Amino acid sequence: EAGGNERGADLCRWIVAGKLHNQEKLMRYFAKSRDGTRRSALENAAGTLRRLRRAALGVSGSSPGQVRAELMGPEGTGGRMYWKEIGNMLPEELGFAGRSHQGATDAVNAGINYGYGILMSHVWGAVMNAGLEPFAGFLHVDRAGKPSLVLDLVEEFRQPVVDRAIFSWLNKGGQLRLVKGLLDGASRESVASRVLMRLMATEQHRGKQHQIRSIVQMQARLAASAVRGLRRYRSFSFKW
Repeated sequence: EAGGNERGADLCRWIVAGKLHNQEKLMRYFAKSRDGTRRSALENAAGTLRRLRRAALGVSGSSPGQVRAELMGPEGTGGRMYWKEIGNMLPEELGFAGRSHQGATDAVNAGINYGYGILMSHVWGAVMNAGLEPFAGFLHVDRAGKPSLVLDLVEEFRQPVVDRAIFSWLNKGGQLRLVKGLLDGASRESVASRVLMRLMATEQHRGKQHQIRSIVQMQARLAASAVRGLRRYRSFSFKW
């Protein structure tokens, strides 16, 4: 039922708002350790992402189908700005020329995709534990073989779990290496260990400290309550 009413529309808004919010927070997190024009660029991007978040929450419509297309506007604009600033921030020798999802040909994108895969497996387990159908999404449309709800709930955790861990490491001299188009063993181990460390790190959430992996479970249960109309969904915001 939520797939065709206001409960689903509200969930879509908060999925996009949560992603934009955590993109903003990561920009501010990296700006703290920088000076001059680089710091200003990150702070300006953060300000724009904050405005896009407000725009996403203001999208009108009473079902996912009515809000989905309009939400793609602030999400897409925010994503382009976010990845542009990430590219400007990373060392040039890493060769990161922009975000590439499937079939990445550079080591940075391959590392990001590998980290997102680890995160996705944790979110998938949380979705199952919450009694939700992983292939029935709200923001991501249903498609054969695509775990749309898992992809929905992954969005707010990409920045605090994977992006922060990998980009902080790369900025401190970390290296990723491709062999025949795939990450080598050392690179996979480096990415996996850092992503898993972030999942075990604690963050403030609902007034208490929790491991992020526990917050993933909490958010999946909140989504289950939201689609039943018991509680409104609110995305997780990490502290920068």
